[in-house]
Parts: sequence; C-alpha cells; structure tokens
Amino acid sequence: MYFTLFITVFITAAFLVVAAYVTAKLIGPRSYNPVKGEPYECGIPTYGPSWLPLHVGYYLFAILFLMFDVETVFLYPWAVVVKTYGPLALATIGFFMLVLVFGLAYAWRKGALEWK
Repeated sequence: MYFTLFITVFITAAFLVVAAYVTAKLIGPRSYNPVKGEPYECGIPTYGPSWLPLHVGYYLFAILFLMFDVETVFLYPWAVVVKTYGPLALATIGFFMLVLVFGLAYAWRKGALEWK
C-alpha cells in the first residue's frame, strides 16, 4: 500500500516538474542577444581581469556581522516567553549573552574588527 502511494506521488511530482518546464519553454519570453551570455551585464564592458583580489577583512567583518545578527534574532523568542519560565529563562539568556560577549572579545583580541 505504501509502495503504491510512494510511486504515485513520485510520478505526479515528476509529471508536474516536466509540465512546468515545458510550459515555461513554450510561453516564456526569449532573448537571443549575445550579450546575455556574458558574465557581467550592467551595461559597461569590463576591462582587465574580472577576478580581483579582495582584502580578507571584508569577509571576516561580514561573517562576524552575520553571526552576531543571527544570534541576536534568537533574543526575540526568549523575550516573548521570559515571564513563563522565570529565573531559568533569565539564567539561560545570561549564559547565551556571556557566549556572545566571549565571541566578540575573541574576535576583537584577534584583530578581526580592525582595518589594516
């Protein structure tokens, strides 16, 4: 019974994928401009090599920003339920904030926040 259900779902999914692809090819807009095949389409032709070395500080700063940004998003659900759980929630978020502060101190100590 489950095998026939699996096969039916698989066949239906495959049919829908093929139908969507065929429909998009038939009624979708077409553009045969050779410029569309180029890797950079802002309208300005590129001069020189396209791969330029970037300073690693940009990547470190971006990763640190994302890390701390995502972790601060976790503070919102905690703030919603803090009255429900009482002191346990306060101790948990205290530990969470301690980990954040240690992470920031480590990045600061290693020089990841300095532009050289």
